[in-house]
Amino acid sequence: MADFETSHVKNIVLLGHSGCGKTTLAESMLFEAGLTSRKGSIEEKNTVGDYHELEQERGNSVFSKLLHTQWRGFKINIIDTPGYDDFVGEVVSALRVADTGIIMINAISGVEVGTETIWEYTEEFKTPVVFAVNQLDHEKSDFDKSVEQAKGRFGKKLLVVQYPLNQGSSFDSIVDVLKMVMYKFPASGGKPQKLPIPESELAKAEKLHNDLVESIAENDEKLMDKYFETGTLDEDEMREVLKKAMIDHELFPLFCLSAKRNMGSGRLMGFIDNVCPSANEMKAQKTKSGDELKCDAKGPVCLFVFKTISEQHLGEMSFFKVYSGTIKAGMELVNESSGVTEKINQLFIIEGKKRIQVNELVAGDIGATIKLRHTHTNNTLHIKGKNIELFPIVFPLPNMRIAIESSNKSEDEKLAVALHQLQEEDATIIVDVSPELKQTILHIQGELHLTVIKWKIAHIYKLAVKFIKPKIPYRETIQKMVHSNYRHKKQSGGAGQFGEVSIQVEPYYDGMPDPKGFSVRGRETHELPWGGKLIFLNCIVGGAIDQRFLPSVLKGVMEKMHEGPLTGSYARDVRVSVFDGKMHAVDSNDLSFKIAGMMSFKQAFHDADPQILEPIYHVEILCPDEMTGGIMGDLQTRRGIIEGMDTQGHYQKVNANVPLSDMNDYSSTLRSISQGRAKYKMRFQKYQAVPYDMQKKLIAEYKGLEKAEA
Repeated sequence: MADFETSHVKNIVLLGHSGCGKTTLAESMLFEAGLTSRKGSIEEKNTVGDYHELEQERGNSVFSKLLHTQWRGFKINIIDTPGYDDFVGEVVSALRVADTGIIMINAISGVEVGTETIWEYTEEFKTPVVFAVNQLDHEKSDFDKSVEQAKGRFGKKLLVVQYPLNQGSSFDSIVDVLKMVMYKFPASGGKPQKLPIPESELAKAEKLHNDLVESIAENDEKLMDKYFETGTLDEDEMREVLKKAMIDHELFPLFCLSAKRNMGSGRLMGFIDNVCPSANEMKAQKTKSGDELKCDAKGPVCLFVFKTISEQHLGEMSFFKVYSGTIKAGMELVNESSGVTEKINQLFIIEGKKRIQVNELVAGDIGATIKLRHTHTNNTLHIKGKNIELFPIVFPLPNMRIAIESSNKSEDEKLAVALHQLQEEDATIIVDVSPELKQTILHIQGELHLTVIKWKIAHIYKLAVKFIKPKIPYRETIQKMVHSNYRHKKQSGGAGQFGEVSIQVEPYYDGMPDPKGFSVRGRETHELPWGGKLIFLNCIVGGAIDQRFLPSVLKGVMEKMHEGPLTGSYARDVRVSVFDGKMHAVDSNDLSFKIAGMMSFKQAFHDADPQILEPIYHVEILCPDEMTGGIMGDLQTRRGIIEGMDTQGHYQKVNANVPLSDMNDYSSTLRSISQGRAKYKMRFQKYQAVPYDMQKKLIAEYKGLEKAEA
């Protein structure tokens, strides 16, 4: 039987900008509960969470880690997440399975740009949130400023449950206005004394207590009546109402911490146990079929895989949350996506790099298993005889692209295997083997993300690779109408080749009328895989070309559109009208008309005022107000067009349209300009014409490349 019932399992995720103290808090929680005999530290490289060699080299979290602790009869699963935006995939997958988010605020820096990002995701997932202001023992800490910024960004629903006394290097006391008590800690931290609130603080504490109680009681009429009768309420009386308000994303309690000195972590853990929801108290999961899946240990077994990692000697390890039923070692479950049956040979609960084997896990719990050959992140596994599929995690789009190739061509296959494995572990990596660009392109989150990929390829897969500037997926089109005729004639002793085609080529736009002077006898509309359209019209009169040869003409045109005449880029938005031609009773065949169609189209394209188009991306940058000038100046050097600015909390959001060709090094440049205090995201917006001098340069480069390859 499982050690904890569903109602006694709490799943929390530690969130916050890098450096706010998430990993240190996790250490304090493990130590406070007696699961570790001494607290590890990032400086000494011995924390339970940051055990990976790369993290110890860097001094910060790169991967999310699953830990667990026990407190007063409850099991608390803790997912410690990295703070940099480049590793947002780790945060999103953790939020998908957590039932409470602990958003940590650095008391020195206040609400940082990473906090803004995380808040957006908690709103999307509707995750109950507790705020914790950390590092109150630092001489530059400013609790009031941090709270003011948090309320400015997250609203008045933020409830101050605690505030510090003696913040700074002499920090040793926390006033708890929910319990109306003061916690005084020894200099080394640990278990505090519970003391009456000092007279000098009583008025402030009572006001905050009343504000707190009123905010909670407003969510329940009976509780409000009791508050009016008695003038106060305790935590237990408010527990269910506060819990419901947190589940509904209506109220967000705020606590005080010095995680490094283990001050306040015990009280936070008590609140998690007492108030934060268990998985069975959260709203039921919606399945893809529209049904509700209740978190019930007696229900049909169903689990969701939210993370996959690869271990050298074990293979893949799948992390999952049990959303229904009780899973036991040896069970066979069906993967709803593939229909394949997987046997769960072993079950583990995880403590950083340590795996603890268990026999079963109940609904609401989080664990791991190994060697699921056909199961990946975002897959749902369920008991046979059911058809249950939970909604997948939607990962953020990449912000950066880089080309990769083997230094040794004989290792191309090994590199392909390594890239596949990297994608399995990190769904925010997209590997695109582009036939258009003749490059393997990695689409990633940013420079730090790339650093991790480089480290893994070098240290885990032992491969020598080159990262190079990726080519740009330009497009080609035309700007005027032209006629073209081409005759293909070849005689070589036996049956020859003959085909002659006359075509009209013109730029296409939606809703354009049929061509004047022609009788349209057939029409084909081709939505091109790379964007845009090709419209192919049969305007042949009198049987000048047999109908059976027209598909060959189209094939020739399409081949040339795959490799545009100017730069070899895809062509788009063209209408081709075949209106005349000639054929030979013996020598005409499909190949002849394919070549005639291709050459006639190529000739026409060159004469039709051809234009190279470049991809334009919409870029959003979130940054402190004082940095907007430098950021906008840099965008303008990249041919960016500033579209405007908006305020988001106490940050500015800069909106711009920028050519993709000028965004290659943007991640590192933005980090340098903003000292890591800005973030950005980008998405494809449109194609537009390149400047004339740039077009000449691109055509010249392509001609030079053709000569070099000849």
